[in-house]
Amino acid sequence: MESGMLKTDRITVYPLGREQMEHFIADEKDGELRKAYGEMLEGCLTHPELWDWYAMWTIEKTDGTRIGDFCFKGIEANSNPEIGYGILEEYQGQGYATEAVKLALNWAFQHPEVVAVEAEADPENIASQKVLMKCGFRPNGEIGEEGPRYIVRREEQ
Repeated sequence: MESGMLKTDRITVYPLGREQMEHFIADEKDGELRKAYGEMLEGCLTHPELWDWYAMWTIEKTDGTRIGDFCFKGIEANSNPEIGYGILEEYQGQGYATEAVKLALNWAFQHPEVVAVEAEADPENIASQKVLMKCGFRPNGEIGEEGPRYIVRREEQ
């Protein structure tokens, strides 16, 4: 499946190319985010045929204002892709994360090899947990590096 822009009435999401990702890495002040973006770019360069599964996807309002991003943390045989996302603080609480995650899930489930998508949410981040639940994710009983793990299966979408 080709990458491209995914849209709702309020947002557009699309995977970034190499130069765009390099720009984000260079401009990022938060060391942890800079490291994560670097790992995404490394995954893209290592697996160019799977670029969209490793790339940072930007989330923009329809007027072009960047409001956040999401990513899949790669895709491997016999495992579910994991999604991560973030909305800039001034745009939180307006439903943008839910819209973006739903677009991402629709895109992922168009790939026949994807039967489920997973995510983690910090135990303190109630808003992120609510986004996951609104998008059909349910706790799977495991704890990951960032907190409780969630899963949504294709048929639950």
